[in-house]
Amino acid sequence: MLERVLLLTLLLSFLIAVLLSPLFIPFLRRLKFGQSIREEGPKSHQKKTGTPTMGGIVIVISILVTTLFISTRFLSFSQEILLLLLVTVGFGLVGFLDDFIKVVLKRNLGLTSKQKLVGQLLISFLFYFGLIQMDLSTEISIPATGIVFDLGWFYLPLVIIMLVGASNAVNLTDGLDGLLAGTGAIAFGAFAILAWHLGYIDVSIFSAAIVGAVLGFLVFNAHPAKVFMGDTGSLALGGAIAAIAIMTKMEILLIIIGGVFVIETLSVIIQVISFKTRGKRIFKMSPLHHHYELSGWSEWRVVVTFWFVGMIFAIIGIYLEVWL
Repeated sequence: MLERVLLLTLLLSFLIAVLLSPLFIPFLRRLKFGQSIREEGPKSHQKKTGTPTMGGIVIVISILVTTLFISTRFLSFSQEILLLLLVTVGFGLVGFLDDFIKVVLKRNLGLTSKQKLVGQLLISFLFYFGLIQMDLSTEISIPATGIVFDLGWFYLPLVIIMLVGASNAVNLTDGLDGLLAGTGAIAFGAFAILAWHLGYIDVSIFSAAIVGAVLGFLVFNAHPAKVFMGDTGSLALGGAIAAIAIMTKMEILLIIIGGVFVIETLSVIIQVISFKTRGKRIFKMSPLHHHYELSGWSEWRVVVTFWFVGMIFAIIGIYLEVWL
């Protein structure tokens, strides 16, 4: 029975995204919500200027509607679901404001870094307060070792770092057609499997809803993209994956399953440090996916390669949690 509910969740979320996108994309075009491409980015991306953005609204709606329907119809609307939706919708709202300022108000940088951080911190504190009400353990474990640490009050900084860090890392990965949608589907799929295995049924259902939503969105976001998710989608997904890892006590495993996001972020950090200290760049451009583009790889080749790497990380994460 529960296995069928999990499959139904994925299919329903996928169908909502697939059916909603063709209606939403022309609406975005009419409102002239087109993407502005940074001049310092790869020149080949300039042709994408004007492609509708803020498509992440479709992803968030698909997740929200599916999760609410499945949880109230087949399960129960738990506090876990409430907190996961709080983070997803909350971070999505921060991203929406950022996109709105860029696209509608024509301020290319969107929200300032401080404004974005304030929004992320507010949602993180609300999420942590909810965790306290649930009496969630402040212990973290190192995968495949049996080693456990109780962080006590230091668990709050960890929650904040994970939510803010993951949302920004996922946001950096959203730079090529289908790149984030594909790697996101793989990472959330891994967490859906692990949450189910560990008995976190509600979290598994929520994860499956995200997998269906991003796969449905990928139908229109694959190269050549008809729509971009924007910060609305990327920040929502980043916050969601961190919240799932925290809720299922797989905090450290997030680094492995989200390996692609970690590598993309590290490439930016390394590039900045190298340029500021040595005056030299390590990569032709960061994040890393742009380096491969400028090295002569086609956009589709970069995307598929990153999907494959994401799959390897997901398999390693599942292996460490389930078989070791």
